[in-house]
Amino acid sequence: MMGYSGGRQRLVVGLFAFVVALGATILTGGGGPAPASPQNPTANAAATGGPSAAPSASQPSKPKGLPIGIAYGDQLTWESDANLALGLDDAVNTGSKWVRVDLSWANIQPENSKRYEWQRFDRVFKAARDRKLEVIATIGYTPPWARKPGCTNDVSCVPANPETFAAFARKAVERYAPQGLHTWEIWNEPNIPFWYPKPDPAAYTDLLRATTKAMRAADSQAFLVMGGLAAVGTNPDKNFVSHSDYLTEVCKLGANKLVDAIGYHPYTYPHLPSAKTDFGTAFEAISSSKGNLVAVLETYGTPDLPIWLTETGAATNGPGAAADGTTIPPNATHVTEAYQAAIALDTVPAAAANKHVGAVFWFSGKDEGTEKDRQFRSKFYGLRYHDGSPKAALNSWKAAISAYEAQHPQG
Repeated sequence: MMGYSGGRQRLVVGLFAFVVALGATILTGGGGPAPASPQNPTANAAATGGPSAAPSASQPSKPKGLPIGIAYGDQLTWESDANLALGLDDAVNTGSKWVRVDLSWANIQPENSKRYEWQRFDRVFKAARDRKLEVIATIGYTPPWARKPGCTNDVSCVPANPETFAAFARKAVERYAPQGLHTWEIWNEPNIPFWYPKPDPAAYTDLLRATTKAMRAADSQAFLVMGGLAAVGTNPDKNFVSHSDYLTEVCKLGANKLVDAIGYHPYTYPHLPSAKTDFGTAFEAISSSKGNLVAVLETYGTPDLPIWLTETGAATNGPGAAADGTTIPPNATHVTEAYQAAIALDTVPAAAANKHVGAVFWFSGKDEGTEKDRQFRSKFYGLRYHDGSPKAALNSWKAAISAYEAQHPQG
């Protein structure tokens, strides 16, 4: 997950006021119809040596509306039963039909290649399915025994052998596909040091090639999403490769023809997702700003490959000042609670307005930090505070989904 990268431009105050006013009229909105089924695999499956892309009776139907959900990362794995229920009940009560959760290799095989701790994910997956929630599982993160030599203290370490990771992925699909899990995201933010120690488009494509082949062999209905790209600028000092540059490099190697969607994490704050700026927000980088993701996909032969926004959101605490939707302080690192609510309300219509967006997920369910952790902005993206009390954004997310469903009654 990545957040605000340091813009200092004044926001359009009228747009903020409109979003807040809209929220006030619909905050009592409820949920919608029954959950949609997972998306249908695209023709890209054929490029992997996997199953034919021709429709068959065994393949799930494509949802009529936009899949909308909450992204929890690895948070739910370690929650108490009560807090696990609270998080997933929030998804249901806001009208979200999907949840995005980590299926961490490091959690399941922490000690060696022989022992599996599947119960850690079983618990989360069963709780989600009991609530009729669809699941996208982010599979990634390397246990110590499978890391490259010299990389010992970070789950983001690159696997020493991509085939070992692919074998684990196949085991996961074989276990969960019969239970209804067909949608997978392969790794997380590989264009920053979540691919540790630094991004490597060629190595990621090698892992993607091995893994997609293994997963499709285990499940003809698998819908596979390229690991969500962090919306950052290229910065060698931080080992960041921009989303556009990274996508270009992996597309040169054919990665776009291995997957059914591209994952992307467009954190726009302190701007609203729908804002138009001189330099282009992370949302504009989907299909309208210079060097946008869709333009890259068009160049490399897959113009209709959807962009899944598997994370987006806004932090409400951090080491600097808070933007409030009117002006941006020079040292802004996060937003006020009220402005987070406005961003949540704006996120769904902004995503739905772009025909290239295939899904949208808010990150995250609950803050991971308290005031003593305020130097870590990444701990404060939740719809709830660390103690479980709700932020205003929780109702805004519900209102946004309610408004979308009112406009798309078949969604």
